Amino acid sequence: MNQTYASLFTPWKIGTVEIKNRIVMCSMGGTSIFGWMEPNHFDKEAANFLLERARNNVGLILPGIAPIRDTMGGMWLYQNKAKFRQLKEFMDEFHKTDAKLFIQLTAGMGRSMAVNDLMVKMIKNKAFGLIGKPLFNMDYLCASASATPNRWADDVYSRPFTVDEIHEIVEAFAKTALLCKEAGVDGVEVHAVHEGYTLDQFTMKYTNQRTDEYGGSFENRYRFPAEIVKAIKARCGSEYPVSLRYSVVSKTKGFRMGAVPGEDDFTEVGRDMEESERAAKFLEDAGYDMLNCDNGTYDSWYWAHPPAYMPENCNLESVKHIKKFVSIPVVCAGKMTMDEGAKAVEAGEIDGVGVARQFLVDPEWVTKLIDGREEDIRPCIRCHNACFTMARYEGTANIQDLGDAIHMARCALNPTTMQTKKYRIVKTEKPKRIAIIGGGIGGMESALVLAERGHQPTIFEKSDRLGGVFILAAAPSYKESDRQLIEWYRRKVAQAGIPVKLNTEVKCPDELTGFDEIIIATGSSPRRLPVPGIERAMEATEYLAGREVGENVIVIGGGLTGCEIAYDLILKGKKPQIVEMKNDLIAVKGVCLANSSFLREMLAFKKTPVYLNTSLVSINEDGVTVRGQDGNTFDLKGDSVIVSVGYKPAPLSEKRAHVHLVGDANAVGNLRTVIWRAWDVCMKL
Repeated sequence: MNQTYASLFTPWKIGTVEIKNRIVMCSMGGTSIFGWMEPNHFDKEAANFLLERARNNVGLILPGIAPIRDTMGGMWLYQNKAKFRQLKEFMDEFHKTDAKLFIQLTAGMGRSMAVNDLMVKMIKNKAFGLIGKPLFNMDYLCASASATPNRWADDVYSRPFTVDEIHEIVEAFAKTALLCKEAGVDGVEVHAVHEGYTLDQFTMKYTNQRTDEYGGSFENRYRFPAEIVKAIKARCGSEYPVSLRYSVVSKTKGFRMGAVPGEDDFTEVGRDMEESERAAKFLEDAGYDMLNCDNGTYDSWYWAHPPAYMPENCNLESVKHIKKFVSIPVVCAGKMTMDEGAKAVEAGEIDGVGVARQFLVDPEWVTKLIDGREEDIRPCIRCHNACFTMARYEGTANIQDLGDAIHMARCALNPTTMQTKKYRIVKTEKPKRIAIIGGGIGGMESALVLAERGHQPTIFEKSDRLGGVFILAAAPSYKESDRQLIEWYRRKVAQAGIPVKLNTEVKCPDELTGFDEIIIATGSSPRRLPVPGIERAMEATEYLAGREVGENVIVIGGGLTGCEIAYDLILKGKKPQIVEMKNDLIAVKGVCLANSSFLREMLAFKKTPVYLNTSLVSINEDGVTVRGQDGNTFDLKGDSVIVSVGYKPAPLSEKRAHVHLVGDANAVGNLRTVIWRAWDVCMKL
């Protein structure tokens, strides 16, 4: 092991429980041991997921949140005793790994509940809501400290919890924690004075306007989480560890308004550092044994779920600061790097390093770190394409597909994560020679799956290197993890001994002979706008390939790629402006709100001109002519024009017997669709 990381592999204690190392696997929606969007039960898929990580040298594992009361059906978690008997059997096996496990219990989401259109109708239409209440009691699921607007839907407000309901929830935490203790669980984590969930909504002034004992003063606002830990300790004993998921500062300017990195001149409406210093000590005194920390709320979601654009270790300075005010351990999460985490642990500035999504993409990454095989670690690129696809734009509620809502914590880069019944390697009984045309991500993933199954793949790539169009997608400075992913693929292909024919263009699959099957992974081509002067513009791919631009750049298309390019231009000191036909930037499904809200709010912070509901008329020598929503045309001046209006599949041929399409050659999407499609095809060959 690289001695840089030595401090990460030293023991520490949470209360009386010793943890063998400083690596903490933080909770992720979908990995709950009691299931997710279904009636609570013992979830065997999640159990196997957790056990595999424990066997790979994680110190402390926190499964996904377990609602104290079912999201679906409304049963209290403690009422079904059978699942706790199964949990005890699991814990007996789990403890053979020498890892520890705390179950994270949540009071709920409140105004952060990611409601979709159906849920909105249930909230707004009392009759419809009454019919659906046995399945989804939206009145309860969205209840909060006060009547505050939902993060995901316009004109939807939470109702305030009654005092009796609060007392009932406190008691439920205690009863459930005792069942966890009796099942052999090492501790529990209370979720959360964190990220703007229900308990956090009680603590913050902008979401709590109560006038009873749970509102107003500092002590009243923090009373709910304090009562919970006291009730747990009273029932389970003072020695039973209770951690708290905690956001040090909220980084929030108002409802649906976050503060982006570098935006220091704003009024914090949530928890500022001064209050946090007091709150951390208050919560320790109440009985909490650890603070599991980051920053943010759902209104500034990119702090708690950092996309690629966020700085590395984005929450570390805040967590290091808050540790000075408590004597209990603190863990820091949020795009943590192991070198900086190790330095902070060694210096006594934090006690543990929290990591989440990296465990989705590579269950063995801690073992590889110990073995000195860092290059073999498949990196998380923080795309949220499968683990967190909750999305919205102006005028919508959460537009996440139902399948994604039910099956969270899957991984775009690793289809086997939480899907072991659907995606698994089965050795072939009839090895075939298989040609793969195109050496991008889809082609390389296909080759790796086929080789592992026992087939004999060969990659044909027309350029001089593997990576395809993803090389261009990984070009911006903030896409370091994307570049690491390309190198990981190249290394894996070489390690597997897969023949690669570079500088070899195949124009028709019929050119190839001696192969039993052919996979086409030739990607897509940019869509061209039929407007005068289009030849004066450059495609997004040309810019990403390094083509020079002027000082003032007009970006046509405000989708994900267009906004990423605009942000890249800002980082280079350029002055972009965006023209978009839709009513909002990144107005699509599948792009997590943590990603899209960062780009929207960063572009606004940088005062980037954005023209919505606006179409391109022509491209001129000194800029463009566009048409606004009112039908009138006007000119925008610029030195360069970049067109980013999407792509279309560019296969060499149509699907036919023994010819299969993967990646964007089949249907334009993202890395999730590329990689999962590769598995769909290659598992059947």
